[in-house]
Amino acid sequence: MLGRSLRSLYGRFMFDVLADRTYRHLFLAQVVALLGTGLATVALGLLAYDLAGERASVVLGTVFTIKMVAYVTIAPIAGAFADRVNRRVFLVTLDLIRAAVALCLPFVTEVWQVYVLIFLLQSSSAAFTPTFQATIPDVLPEEERYTRALSLSRLAYDFENIVSPTLAALLLAVLSYGTLFIGTTAGFIASALLVVSVLFPGPKAGTRRGIYDRTTRGIRIYLATPRLRGLLALNLAAASAGAMVLVNSVVLVRGTLGLGETALAWTMFAFGAGSMVAALALPRILARVTDRPVMVAGAATMVAGLLALAGVVFFARLTWPLLLVTWLIVGLGYSAVLTPSGRLLRRSAHSEDRPAVFAAQFALSHACWLVTYPLSGWLLTSLGPVAALSGLALLAALGIVAALRFWPVGDPVEIEHEHKNLPRDHPHLQGHRRHSHPLVIDDAHPRWGSQF
Repeated sequence: MLGRSLRSLYGRFMFDVLADRTYRHLFLAQVVALLGTGLATVALGLLAYDLAGERASVVLGTVFTIKMVAYVTIAPIAGAFADRVNRRVFLVTLDLIRAAVALCLPFVTEVWQVYVLIFLLQSSSAAFTPTFQATIPDVLPEEERYTRALSLSRLAYDFENIVSPTLAALLLAVLSYGTLFIGTTAGFIASALLVVSVLFPGPKAGTRRGIYDRTTRGIRIYLATPRLRGLLALNLAAASAGAMVLVNSVVLVRGTLGLGETALAWTMFAFGAGSMVAALALPRILARVTDRPVMVAGAATMVAGLLALAGVVFFARLTWPLLLVTWLIVGLGYSAVLTPSGRLLRRSAHSEDRPAVFAAQFALSHACWLVTYPLSGWLLTSLGPVAALSGLALLAALGIVAALRFWPVGDPVEIEHEHKNLPRDHPHLQGHRRHSHPLVIDDAHPRWGSQF
């Protein structure tokens, strides 16, 4: 009786999904891989400075561009083939490729070598991440448990943003930056070992398709689904506010406020802390409120935060406590937009199509970042903080307006519809041309609506 009561109490907490061995190992694989990636980010900056000196910012800018291009182009191709291979073998292979590339980075002597290795590393990540994300709904098919897993995933990203720089600083106190790449290699190898230690539930085999059909299927399903078009618009809002934080914080803290590196770390911590608070609260909120109002409210919170800060800077001046509070608020909204996105993707695709749809989300969301990253830097450099804050808030607001238009209120999962595109003896109809079931874009339902 006592044991049953304790299990009931334990089950109320978000971390109870870690009781599932398969998910626990996959979550730990995500954490160690993220920590390794975080160490590589710090080491890359130092490597770029060694190779290019004052032109290091140009090198790093090119590296980030290569990263985004790889994400946008490689993810849909990888997603097209993810349901044709053993996912566990696929993920382990990609982890080992990433480990091998990271192991080569300390030995480069030319900038072009960095570019080639980063393209290989990020191409592997572009194939790994959406395939990994698409596997979790098969491991945790219940929506409530999957929602908790999404929140834990968001926490893992925020945890990495805080821990990786701290760990890197400790290692650099006694070792060279090349050692950080060894840590990256170890992270990817640990991820591979954790992935290989569990068995994945196999998704239902899909129809054999041509290369073009497989490559574009995820994006076609994504853009044909109203809630996912709304998600894309909200991705633009998140990328706008996120780019203001990630690109311009260093200029605001070090340049405008004249503060040191520690202040910059605490400023980024404020953004991560806001995101973590939202991730912890969202499972209970989403148990009572649907995704659309939560995500739209999160985007509106980011816009309000940026506009409020712009107003204060315009009429008075920027202060560090104000920046910390604003970034905390933006972090809350940022997590409220991104954390539930996996629920929408899971709901909008059959199991065999999930890798392609998750890959489409990965590519399209990073296409938004490909726009907002340079825009954010240009606005601040050319026009100042008020213009950057206001301009990115306006772009985020346009994303909200588009989301409200694309994503209908209510967003019914089950829709009554009629088939004229199938013969009467087709197994899907079961003798009824007009019927009702959860609508998902597939061969029998090539578009969204009540008639096919």
